[in-house]
Amino acid sequence: MNSEFLPEAEEEFREAARYYENEAPGVGVAFVAEVRRAITSIIENPYAAPAVGSGIRRKVLSHFPYNVLYAVEPELIVIVALAHQRRRPRYWQTRIRQLRERRSRTTD
Repeated sequence: MNSEFLPEAEEEFREAARYYENEAPGVGVAFVAEVRRAITSIIENPYAAPAVGSGIRRKVLSHFPYNVLYAVEPELIVIVALAHQRRRPRYWQTRIRQLRERRSRTTD
């Protein structure tokens, strides 16, 4: 199974990594490694993380206050958001429409 980020989620990932690296050299690298570990875990067992609604699941990162929010599609994990746990709860829900549009294009 493969994974891909929605463009907004990829930007969140990059911004968070830059922030951590600017705060303390090496911490951004550790953040990237932790996100990659989480995605590997998701790919290995996509239904292990709890569902949070509308087909979205939440994987909590270790050592960083972020959640990986994702959807399981046939042969693909779509990362919907890399969301800070204490900021703007549920802002990512507007991205669910993108997933629905994407699914309808692939089934047509």
